[in-house]
Amino acid sequence: MSKPTFIHREVIVFRRFRRKGYALFACLGREVVIGVLSAFTLTHATAKGISIKPIKADTIAAAAEKEMTLGEVSVTGTRAPLSSGRSVRMVSVLTRADIAATPAQSVNDLLKLVAGVDVRQRGPLGAQTDVSIRGGNNEQIAILLNGINICDPQTAHNSFDFPVSISEIERIEVIKGPAGRLYGTSSLTGAINIVTSPTPNSQSSHSPTNNGVAAPSPRERAGGEASLSAYNGVAAPSPRERAGGEAVGASLSAGSYGYALASARVAMASRTVASSLSGSYTRSDGYSRNRAGGLNADYSGGKAFFQGRYVADAMAVRWHAGMSVKGYGANTFYGASWDDQYEHTLKTFTALQAEAHVGGFRLRSAVYWNHGADRFELFRGSEDKSPFNYHRHDVMGVNVGGFFDSPLGRTAIGAELRNEDLVSTTLGEPLSRPHHISGTDRHYGYGLNRTSLNFMFEHNLTWRGLTLSAGLVAARNTWSDMNFRIYPGVDVGYAFGRGFSVYASYSSSLRMPSATELYYSVGGHKADKHLRPEELSAIEGGLRYASGGVEAKAAVYHNHYSDMIDWVRTVADGPDAPWRSVNFTEINALGLEASLRLSFLRLIPSQRVLRSLGVDYSYISQSKANTEGLESKYSLEYLRHKLVATLGFNLAPRLTLDVNCRWHDRTGTYTATDGTTQAYSPYAVADARLAWTVRRLRLYLEANNLLGTSYVDYGNVPQPGFWFIAGAAIDLRIKN
Repeated sequence: MSKPTFIHREVIVFRRFRRKGYALFACLGREVVIGVLSAFTLTHATAKGISIKPIKADTIAAAAEKEMTLGEVSVTGTRAPLSSGRSVRMVSVLTRADIAATPAQSVNDLLKLVAGVDVRQRGPLGAQTDVSIRGGNNEQIAILLNGINICDPQTAHNSFDFPVSISEIERIEVIKGPAGRLYGTSSLTGAINIVTSPTPNSQSSHSPTNNGVAAPSPRERAGGEASLSAYNGVAAPSPRERAGGEAVGASLSAGSYGYALASARVAMASRTVASSLSGSYTRSDGYSRNRAGGLNADYSGGKAFFQGRYVADAMAVRWHAGMSVKGYGANTFYGASWDDQYEHTLKTFTALQAEAHVGGFRLRSAVYWNHGADRFELFRGSEDKSPFNYHRHDVMGVNVGGFFDSPLGRTAIGAELRNEDLVSTTLGEPLSRPHHISGTDRHYGYGLNRTSLNFMFEHNLTWRGLTLSAGLVAARNTWSDMNFRIYPGVDVGYAFGRGFSVYASYSSSLRMPSATELYYSVGGHKADKHLRPEELSAIEGGLRYASGGVEAKAAVYHNHYSDMIDWVRTVADGPDAPWRSVNFTEINALGLEASLRLSFLRLIPSQRVLRSLGVDYSYISQSKANTEGLESKYSLEYLRHKLVATLGFNLAPRLTLDVNCRWHDRTGTYTATDGTTQAYSPYAVADARLAWTVRRLRLYLEANNLLGTSYVDYGNVPQPGFWFIAGAAIDLRIKN
């Protein structure tokens, strides 16, 4: 009879996988903690797989040169990638799980859940939305698609015309505070980066469940903050991306106010190549009517997006090309006296990004072209009453940079050249040769062409729990013959104890005026083409804790604005007084942000009903209060208080419920249609999403404004009451 032989194996505990460029798993771009090695792994482990050769310094150096960072690298709002535990900036990330649990129809709806972000909608479905960060205005943030700047040089009102549906979004990254060292001079108060993936999804981003049990997000699993990458981790795909396969997906939904959505996507991937093609169409009759009884908040639009990536041993390439076209009733967007306005926009986006090793230097580069066309009708379909405004812009840019390691730390450098060319019927200087407007008998008679050049430098030093990052951006713009200006910044952070870290930072940046701010002098507006660039310097300090299903963070900041640009008018002149663009002197803002995340699946694993709880609060106080006799469109209207609460449930094995509530208290006033001055009133809004998942099919019901709250984000533009959407989505994996 045979006798089993038991071989005693000494338990090996891996404790140090970070802080060294050559450490095991450093290639993952994040910290890895191994708690248990499975019995299956140990059973098949043999001495043959263990190297007993001594490791030499030159071997380590060679490995470092060949290393390609995997997955979603970089964390922190620095130019060079650092691990998540080294974060020295306030970064918020909406993951796929967060997006799946939100009753949202646009990126704008998703951003409503982020503390310190002010989302002011003029209508649902992302028709037109202004997004700002920490009390600034919508012109002061950088909007990026996969790390490519897509800011609109005409006006930030149109910056959120994305060519992608929210079901394609991998994550949304929000960095708060000046980010000139990352994204150049357009990121005065912060940046928002929309990240997509070309690979087939194992599940739609609008389904948070996993076999009936809601899966925790990466943030919940790690107990820490996710990543913000200056280059979107171009180097290599994540493990999920490497899985490959082919898949098709489609979704249909319908709801209140004649809402309907249809979308489809085809994706395929291997270990080296991945690509996807998607398209969608959305329409709605709108929730309001003009005085004549016609539609004035209707919406119809389509999107198409192609993206891909190629990854080899020593290089990687990513690309995307997309289009967004939409037309919508503009209600009373640009004046309460006209309730039948209309706007049509068309945008295309193309970009090519690459990364490669050149010696010990990791080189990153990108080239992009963004095109846009806009038509605004003050009287819908009636050009005889008021000529339509036409605008067309082309933005071309190239950036190059990278980083290298040395005994003194990690150093990153970069440069970006960006040209903005705008032709218009109203904006800019007179053209020497007018350009014909396609499809009309009119011509573009005005235009603006300017080129910006940014140089960025940053050095990062890590030692034990300490992280120090310092750098600057040097900016020059051909507009107004602006010479180089230098804006420095420094961040410091320290991790101590179990899950605790503190940080402090100083940062500064500037922003150039948009074409609208410089030249829009029609429809009750008077612009000043001699506006100066606005500047911001900010200091911030914060504390974070992340461990065991609990994530908490708090931050205090102070922003000092110089030459802040705003539109103001004199109240005494009545509701028809013209709006004037001005450099609104200096403003000091003091702010507080705090958030708490609880993952009950980790804290109380014995129960599976209560999934997660999130609470976010932000407060702002500005020293430039309402100036007597002046009404402001932006700088004097900001969210003094914002409170957001989200709660997730698993009601049944395949049934989930997610509820979020928001309370807003906005400072400032507006002139009502009767000519009286009204203060903004606080309001609360609740939304919910019920989803049922079986295999690859998902059915869902979304309800917005459950309480039927009457409120305005902008004066004289009321928001919709209760409305709902019901839909279905299916994903089919053709081949693995």
